[in-house]
Amino acid sequence: MDSWLIILLLVVIVGIAAYLLTRKGPQLPAGDEAPAPLPPKPAEAPVETVAAPPKPAAPAEVAPAVVAKAPAEEPVAKAPEQAPVTAPVGEAAPATAPTAAETAPAPAVEAPAAPAVVVGRAAPAPLAAPRDVAAVKRGLAQTRGGFMQRLFSVFSGKKEIDPALLEEIEETLLTGDVGVVTTKRFVDGLRERLDRNELSAPDRVWDALREESKRILAVDAPAFGSSAKQSPLVILMVGVNGAGKTTTTAKLAGRYKQAGQKVLLAAADTFRAAAVQQLEMWGTRVGVTVHKAKDGAKPSAVVYEAVARGVAEGFDVVIADTAGRLQNKAPLMEELRKTRDAAGKACPGAPHEVLLVLDAVTGQNAMSQAKEFREALDVTGVVLTKLDGTAKGGVILAVADEFKLPVRFIGVGEKADDLRDFDSAEFVEALFSRGEGADA
Repeated sequence: MDSWLIILLLVVIVGIAAYLLTRKGPQLPAGDEAPAPLPPKPAEAPVETVAAPPKPAAPAEVAPAVVAKAPAEEPVAKAPEQAPVTAPVGEAAPATAPTAAETAPAPAVEAPAAPAVVVGRAAPAPLAAPRDVAAVKRGLAQTRGGFMQRLFSVFSGKKEIDPALLEEIEETLLTGDVGVVTTKRFVDGLRERLDRNELSAPDRVWDALREESKRILAVDAPAFGSSAKQSPLVILMVGVNGAGKTTTTAKLAGRYKQAGQKVLLAAADTFRAAAVQQLEMWGTRVGVTVHKAKDGAKPSAVVYEAVARGVAEGFDVVIADTAGRLQNKAPLMEELRKTRDAAGKACPGAPHEVLLVLDAVTGQNAMSQAKEFREALDVTGVVLTKLDGTAKGGVILAVADEFKLPVRFIGVGEKADDLRDFDSAEFVEALFSRGEGADA
């Protein structure tokens, strides 16, 4: 009897033990809801576990896709950001890891592109001046009353045109500073027309001279300042002593100021006594800022500082007044080249315009100046000053014809508004006004 009780007790104990064992075993693999609290543990796992999941997951259909994408899309360095969360979980977890990794690089690739875009301020609008033939006529009164009046008198009253008359015209053009090359162009053209019987009257000769002058002066060149794609527009003023650079610089600054532009003048003439003070006086007069350096500073340093300031402080136009120098002095011309290069270091592409200031009174000497400065500095245009003070003025035709340099501005007086935009048609119309002398 006791043995049966002992056997029954053992059976009960074995049954309870078997029940407990079968209850604990299935909980580990079968629970669908159990993985929720598990992910925090794998987060501490080392990086090496990333490569492990694909091997046990090989029988599953999702696993091959994960293995194929992982090496193609992302390097190993990026895996720790997302993969450790799903490494030990099995099939579903690795599928989410590549998805996060694939979307994450999109902003990372595009982010560096944004700072690379530099938006510059628009370049200043070209200067626009109303057409005023009367003002130009007044400025050219001496030229028209001298050289042009003598030219007209050569064939006025003549009933016919002959070769002897052409010789008189040639002499008058030469004495008017038109130059040998350009004078020959005029006379050869007249002779060809005469041979074709196209010059039957003096009026036809006058008209032929007018048309040839207009053609010579209409040099094909880009609009002034058009090479500056964004502000500031940098203009370098060059020329010999006494040509009127400082005055022209200030007048040009005043033009831009009146057009609503923010202008900075660079006092780069560090050699001439009182040059900086003269520019400061003009700056006050026209209402623009003047940048100056310490005494003894190199012109190139002054220009560099001024252009850099123009960029940093949002100036629309920077105009540099340089020291006058003789065109046949090589060291001085080399220094001027350094000044030009300094502007380019402070603002890529600068200077956008290099204006050669020529004194019309100097006549043919202006031709040698134009030749030397053009070769040294790639001059982009000419300003012809003091046209109101010469009875000749033909040098403007010679410069445009021989060097193909566009005349940008002409000075026909001492007032600030006497710096005129050069218009070839307007100039020729004023120059060839017949029967009007110096008082016209």
